[in-house]
Amino acid sequence: MKKNKILVTGGGGFLGKAIIKMLVERGDHVSSFSRHFYPELANMGVKQFQGDIADPYEVEKACTDIDMVFHVAAKAGVSGRWADYFKPNVIGTENIVKACLKHGVRYLIHTSSPSVVFDGNDMEGVDESAPYPARYHAPYPATKAIAERIVVNAASDQLKTVILRPHLIWGPEDNHLLPGIIARHKRLKRVGDGKNLVDTIYIDNAAHAHILAGDKLKEEDKIKFRHSISGKVYFISQDAPVLLWKMVDDMLNAADLPPIKGSVSLKTAEMAGVVIETIFNLLKIEKEPPMTQFMAKELATSHWFDIARAKKDLGYYPIVSTQEGVIRLKNWLLSKNCKLFKKGCYR
Repeated sequence: MKKNKILVTGGGGFLGKAIIKMLVERGDHVSSFSRHFYPELANMGVKQFQGDIADPYEVEKACTDIDMVFHVAAKAGVSGRWADYFKPNVIGTENIVKACLKHGVRYLIHTSSPSVVFDGNDMEGVDESAPYPARYHAPYPATKAIAERIVVNAASDQLKTVILRPHLIWGPEDNHLLPGIIARHKRLKRVGDGKNLVDTIYIDNAAHAHILAGDKLKEEDKIKFRHSISGKVYFISQDAPVLLWKMVDDMLNAADLPPIKGSVSLKTAEMAGVVIETIFNLLKIEKEPPMTQFMAKELATSHWFDIARAKKDLGYYPIVSTQEGVIRLKNWLLSKNCKLFKKGCYR
């Protein structure tokens, strides 16, 4: 059986590395495109390309002699300058699509985010028919929405594409969500009434869904399936919404830290976000603010999604339950001696 030649952008990141591990384990030839060199990927036999995703020449080199691309690389965050998000998220995606078309890459699986349809209100049981909002509260969802459109429009007989929207990815080796919660645990306060349900997705489930999407594209292409998944968007999750603030407490407990005490209203958090963002912008402070308007709305509203389409078209179901995932996370933290965020566990 011919092995797939696969490129994963953002291969050194949380999700990218998890996808690479699964691909390598099943015998695919895997390359990675990232800004830095990662010894762990080298130990897995992964060929690494270093470069800026916004540089078309560097992207083209990585896409040469490749069958399938998992485009995971992106700049995520709750605030910042538009240009800092536009270059990697929009220009980078344009570069990937152009390179795929130029070098005959047949399949492209693009990682997006449910935040592209978030309008600041509760979203409960929403499916893929939800429209993009008229206005965004941060550059991240706005630029990811543009990137989605690019990938959807690129779907053709020449390039088969799929877009996945994982929500709040977590688990062992998390270098974004969990470190932020742990680092701020002493000053964290619940925003809203604490009754908001949200979707999350365990890291292995997110990686599994991406590989299912790639396999499905290839399978349909072989048999010239008339109603292809190409060009479609899919929500993916644990398929079991949880109380956001209970999930935060569970993560703190996994790190042997106490639960959150105290709360503030959404209105108070939004007002604080406006003031803090203004100060950060005026003083040109580069680090992420402790609160923004976008963050306040995300923390106080429900956002969970109907994944029936992913089940039907991709055959996706979570392979790791939330309960099992929390156990694995705690065991990983214990193994790394991360209980109190010591010894640089996330470096």
